[in-house]
Amino acid sequence: MKTTRRTFLATASAAAAGYSLGAPAGKGDKLRIGIIGSGGRGAANLNGVKGEEIAALCDVNRKVLDGLKGKYPAAFQTTDWREVVSSDKVDAVVISTADHHHALAAVAAMKAGKHVYCEKPLGHNVREARLMREAYAESKVATQMGTQIHAGENYRRVVELIQSGAIGAVREAHVWCDRSITPIGQVVLPAQDVPDSFDWDRWLGPAPDRDYNEDYWKGGNLNWNRRWDFGNGVLGDMGSHLIDLPWWALKLTAPQTVSTEGPPVDAVACPPWMKVTWEHAPRPGMAALDAPVKVIWYHGGGKNRPQVDTGMDLSKWPIGVLFVGDGGMLVADYGKRFLLPEEKFKGFEAPEPTIPPSAGHYQEWLQACKTGSETTCNFEYSGSLIEHNLLGCAAYRTGKELKWDAKSLQANNAPEAAPFLTRSYRKGWEI
Repeated sequence: MKTTRRTFLATASAAAAGYSLGAPAGKGDKLRIGIIGSGGRGAANLNGVKGEEIAALCDVNRKVLDGLKGKYPAAFQTTDWREVVSSDKVDAVVISTADHHHALAAVAAMKAGKHVYCEKPLGHNVREARLMREAYAESKVATQMGTQIHAGENYRRVVELIQSGAIGAVREAHVWCDRSITPIGQVVLPAQDVPDSFDWDRWLGPAPDRDYNEDYWKGGNLNWNRRWDFGNGVLGDMGSHLIDLPWWALKLTAPQTVSTEGPPVDAVACPPWMKVTWEHAPRPGMAALDAPVKVIWYHGGGKNRPQVDTGMDLSKWPIGVLFVGDGGMLVADYGKRFLLPEEKFKGFEAPEPTIPPSAGHYQEWLQACKTGSETTCNFEYSGSLIEHNLLGCAAYRTGKELKWDAKSLQANNAPEAAPFLTRSYRKGWEI
């Protein structure tokens, strides 16, 4: 068949949608989807897949489930995600729980042959992210991590600019987020009566046992994510979105070392500010990437920003990524990008787009579920990104630079880091 511009674009669009033109079409039926975590972020994800059959609704807050009965009367309801992943009425699951349940539910679902869409980050620790990659490789189901901005056009254009050599070999990628952490107050909250409408035991899941208090969970991510038992603070959350851009553009894999700066380590609470530096080896095969590169993360706002003379006031950017290359710089966020210094790049013509547009972050996954194709944020790609990010949290909590052995999943120079690479699981909730 003669390849024309039309057939090329059709093929490119199919690839972006996450399916192959030559792949089997599937049954054409709607997927039977189980929603694990149905309120908060789960409500947004439910909206993203509502065109399919919603077969199950799971949430530890029965008030959330009661509010969905009228809209999805045919869906069975439960407070235990284990009933969803084991059900023969469910083909695929969308996981939007608190972070400490992500890997447990997703690994169980993959082992049961269910397709999985999981909110970021994929795991609560480095080992869980690795287990997600391994379960995905073994299961051959369709997977996608919820980094919706990855489907946007701006990230695609930045990747093309970097990989085309617009700023030469990249030596540094600075990534920042103004968000901080509100102090948790009391370490142990006073016991309250557990409401009949809330399944506290199943919300705790693998985390250490404690008496119920609504202030552990109420308010969602910006509350529970402040405690190491349930989340990994700003880096674990926003790093998934922001470090995704250099991860993609620079074709990064496991780092060689990771070091951190921050306030004194708190055994319970995540830090209000932190700086993390990962050192990566060159990635041969492309001139723009054939150099060692440092990825440097900053959160907490204020002066915790890149100290690089860009000629641009980066204090006006609450989030951003700054690539520093041998021939210039590029600064970007979710929706804009600039080549720097601006005088040097006047009249610069960007390369023709080579990365096709996305069919949509949810649509990529739904198409992959039905056709056996691939997604852009599958659990191999996103799992390796999350391993990298959470290694930064482990280094901070260890208080020492880690020389990383990705194969053995350990820091050979710092055996004391081991407890922060995994966790102790409450009985009955082991992964």
